Amino acid sequence: MRFSTRVLAICFIIALIAMPAAAQDKKKLAAADAFNLEFVSDPQISPDGRRIIYVRQFTDIMSDRNYSNLWIVNFDGSDNRPLTTGLRGDSSPRWSPDGARIIYISDQDGAAQIYQRWMDTGQTARLTNLQFPPAGISFSPDGKHIAFTSFVPERPPQVANIPAPPPGAKWADPAMVIDKLVYRFNGPGYLKPGYTHLFVLPSEGGTPRQISSGNFQHGGAPFRASEAVWTPDGKYLLMSANRRADYELEPLDSEVYEFSVADGSVRALTNRRGPDNAPAVSPDGKLIAYTGFDDRYQGYQVARLYVMNRDGSGSRMLSGDFDRDVGFVRWSADGSGVFFLYDDQGNTKIGFYSLDGKMKQLAANAGGTGSAYGGGSFSISKSGAFAFTYSRPYIPSDIAVASAANPSAKVITAVNDDLLTARRLGEVEEIWYESSFDKRKIHGWIIKPPDFDPAKKYPLVLEIHGGPFANYGDRFDFEKQVWAAKGYIVLYTNPRGSTSYGGEFGNLIHHAYPGNDFYDLNSGVDAVIARGYIDTDNLMVTGGSGGGVLTCWMIGRSPRFRAAVTVYPVINWYSFVLTADISAFVSKYWFPGLPWDNVEHYEKRSLLSVVKNVKTPTMVLTGEEDYRTPMSESEQYFQALKLLNVESVLVRVPGEPHGIRRRPSHWMAKIEYIGGWFDKHKKNNP
Repeated sequence: MRFSTRVLAICFIIALIAMPAAAQDKKKLAAADAFNLEFVSDPQISPDGRRIIYVRQFTDIMSDRNYSNLWIVNFDGSDNRPLTTGLRGDSSPRWSPDGARIIYISDQDGAAQIYQRWMDTGQTARLTNLQFPPAGISFSPDGKHIAFTSFVPERPPQVANIPAPPPGAKWADPAMVIDKLVYRFNGPGYLKPGYTHLFVLPSEGGTPRQISSGNFQHGGAPFRASEAVWTPDGKYLLMSANRRADYELEPLDSEVYEFSVADGSVRALTNRRGPDNAPAVSPDGKLIAYTGFDDRYQGYQVARLYVMNRDGSGSRMLSGDFDRDVGFVRWSADGSGVFFLYDDQGNTKIGFYSLDGKMKQLAANAGGTGSAYGGGSFSISKSGAFAFTYSRPYIPSDIAVASAANPSAKVITAVNDDLLTARRLGEVEEIWYESSFDKRKIHGWIIKPPDFDPAKKYPLVLEIHGGPFANYGDRFDFEKQVWAAKGYIVLYTNPRGSTSYGGEFGNLIHHAYPGNDFYDLNSGVDAVIARGYIDTDNLMVTGGSGGGVLTCWMIGRSPRFRAAVTVYPVINWYSFVLTADISAFVSKYWFPGLPWDNVEHYEKRSLLSVVKNVKTPTMVLTGEEDYRTPMSESEQYFQALKLLNVESVLVRVPGEPHGIRRRPSHWMAKIEYIGGWFDKHKKNNP
């Protein structure tokens, strides 16, 4: 008898999840459910506001891969169905101005290319045959052209004249010659020589024409550039990019540029030290909205909203009194103001600024990445209706709709109901408490086990976010829910330095990280213990990236934790600046300068400065292709612990970059390794 792939997959999931009732309650969330979760992103509402196309990500258990298809749903939530199917990566859907077509990016034929679909017939055509993947696709106002960016390779630097192998010979791979500061980056890996440029393509297909030129990066993962936007007359493309000769050394100093579609001539519309980002052109073509700040080389600087005339003159700040980051700017159809995203006390929201500087909130809960971080997006129709990603503590990722006239949100999808209706989630509770350092109010959340009984005592996991300039919030978090399902109380907070609480709070750790955030986190543990249901003999701590830094900081300053897992941490700031993919940024913004000029500063904040105090059994867990916090950082900490005779293990995850989410099985394993280490070290572990 032959079984289908789907039947085999279902059987494997059942085998992973189904354990004896005494060991695993089948109605609780399990790490193996990583193969069952789906996430939505990039909702694109049609020009008439009647339909939304969105990206729906899923996993395939047989190939252990993440895939994504395009789905379409009516504004009222009816007729939710797939537009594309199959084990492939479909992304970036964009409507034509008349709503008759969409373009999108797909790797359905092996390599990522631009495709066009006619919405009345479903006919689909491949438009490109690119050597490197496209990004930032958009229709021109008349629908006749498509703008995008793509990588243009160049010859690698020539240092030696190496003879070619004789015919039929199999020589080893040649040496790699590197002459750039940013030569590898987390995710893409080692970068090929060349530059990302702006292109225009006829919408019926044909040969792309390169618009930008020069030895400048107009996009690509390592470099901060916005998607290009068309001016209403279709004659120009605007984008923010860093076209400094020393762009690698000044990574934030971008400007808004105007590119002529006719001849590729370029003109800067802004000129200040600091980022000028993400331009958006008003419907009448007279104004440009953008975000940025005057750079002071601070660790955290609030991104403001600006409006200037189309020619670059008359710039003025709209959000001067708003102490939150403004991003993802989109004009209203009538040109009266701009919509934008912002985070406020851990909640992602959609706001609107009118041109007279008045701000109002339109929608909340606009996250949608399936973790406690933000990362939402939205789009607006000509009628003022908009669609956005939506997340709550019990909703991983869905699509919601509202309108400027009626901002009351309606959730129109339920992509994970098939899973979550069969699982019991832990209750999520908001908590505020005082830091013992300076009595500041610190914000956080507690997840309780699904069968929580306040009369019992539970082990506690303190989970610390990375960044450090980021925030946790009242959004769904799969990893924390799995640990709660294993019987742990999970505490996650926003200590000083977290975003969404204003510039002053964020900069409390400027040139002082790690530092007094210890007290914020430690006080959170005390606040939960005071509730009476924590087993104080079983306190655990973990965190990733910046949270890995603070995990090591906590166990280096306190013996109270029974076990720790530091996930892709920074250990030695000196070596980190010399090996990470963001070295120029870290040395300029997180430190007063280069390591050899500030040795004492780097060493004082190094986690090696407190490692001799560590007695806590510690797991160090990192992806082998992590170039943000390279494996060498984890190796230093692990070997330091071993030299100190501290119980420790090093877990290396093959093929994984920062975050350990490339392969679903690795994400599942990450969760299980952390939970398993805590289980192993619980006092009175049955």
